[in-house]
Amino acid sequence: MNSGVSILVIDDELAIRRLLKRTLEASDYRVFLAETAEEGLRRAGTDRPDIIILDLGLPDMDGLALLKELRSTREIPIIILSVRNAEADTIACLNAGADDYLIKPFRSGELLARVQTALRHRPSLLQQQVLHTGDLTIDIGSRVVLRSGEPVKLTPTEFKVLELLARNAGRVLTHRFILEQVWGPSFAEETEYTRVYVNQLRKKIEIDAGNPELILTEAGIGYRLAVR
Repeated sequence: MNSGVSILVIDDELAIRRLLKRTLEASDYRVFLAETAEEGLRRAGTDRPDIIILDLGLPDMDGLALLKELRSTREIPIIILSVRNAEADTIACLNAGADDYLIKPFRSGELLARVQTALRHRPSLLQQQVLHTGDLTIDIGSRVVLRSGEPVKLTPTEFKVLELLARNAGRVLTHRFILEQVWGPSFAEETEYTRVYVNQLRKKIEIDAGNPELILTEAGIGYRLAVR
């Protein structure tokens, strides 16, 4: 099912590289391995992977710096895999362009689920003008939103927030990123704005706003639009 999909793993721990290779190949992914940032950059260019799994603790370059360098030239999904579990590290990586952040030790099933979600966020998805998730349809080009085929009336700002989530479906967006993209850099600290508008959106697009299945909360970090 996943044959033809390639994943580059950049991690300096031999045991982790072996585990990831075994886990991913068992699900029919092609796997490339790199143990340094320099090798990772080279393989990212020569092997042209569909997704990158990146450890932050590399011997020759900080993983965050490598993430920024990779993201400056490539649009492919990047999942951070790290023992660093501080909220600040997660937010820094997501703000720098990571698609997801998984803390070691991890469960194989969770890793595979994150990989599948990230793959749905490849550039081809970003070019789509119509996104379907659950019973929700978002037509970005015509600015039309349907729930179970029925029109949903949104304010211009509500649509901007939903459009941003849709263009990044499956990816965690930090409060800062949403605020800067929708309201501008001067609103980067006004996290209450995102909470208010996400709550309004949930009331309009979720079956049960109190138990959302479409706009998911990443506690202390931000939100992601589920791809279902």
